[in-house]
Amino acid sequence: MSEKSTGAHATPADAELIGADKTLLIVDDDGPFLRRLARAMEARGFTVEIAESVAEGIAKAKTNPPKHAVIDLRLGDGSGLDVIEAIRGRRGDTRMIVLTGYGNIATAVNAVKLGALDYLAKPADADEIFAALVRRQGERVELPENPMSADRVRWEHIQRVYEMCERNVSETARRLNMHRRTLQRILAKRAPK
Repeated sequence: MSEKSTGAHATPADAELIGADKTLLIVDDDGPFLRRLARAMEARGFTVEIAESVAEGIAKAKTNPPKHAVIDLRLGDGSGLDVIEAIRGRRGDTRMIVLTGYGNIATAVNAVKLGALDYLAKPADADEIFAALVRRQGERVELPENPMSADRVRWEHIQRVYEMCERNVSETARRLNMHRRTLQRILAKRAPK
C-alpha cells in the first residue's frame, strides 16, 4: 500500500460516497497490511472492524453484518468465500470487494457470483480499494496507469496452476508442459512488476 494511500483524510465528498451506514469489515490474514488498510479506511470515514481469519470474519459478520466489506480470498484457515456467504446470509445490501493475491481469477469470479462487487489483485492500495467500494453500479472502471506486464501475467498464470495442483511442482510442470527445474527457478523468484 503506498504512503500516499495511508495518509488520506475524510472529506465531505468521501462521506457522501460512503453513505449513512459507514460500517466496514476487513478480513485479511496479513496483519501489517490489515492494520494499514484499516487506518487508511478509518481516515476516509469508515467505521472499521478487522478479522484475521475466516472464523473471526464469520463471527463478526453474524454479530454485526457490515454495509461494506473487503475480504481476502485466501486466508490461513480457509477461503474468504465462506465469509462472503456468511455476510450475504445476514445482509443482502453489503458492498463487498475481494482481494486476491495469487492470481486465481476463477475463484475471484466465483466470489463475484456469490455477491462481491468486484475483485482486486494484491497488492491493491487504499485508493483503489476505496474507489471500488464506493463505485456506483454501471460506473466504468478507469484503465490502470501501469497495467500488469506480460512477465507478471505469465507469473500469475503459473501461480494459479501451481495452487490448483496443490503446490505440487511435478504436476504443475507437467500441466504447463514445462521442465520441472525451470518451474522451480520461476517459483523461487519474486513476482515481476
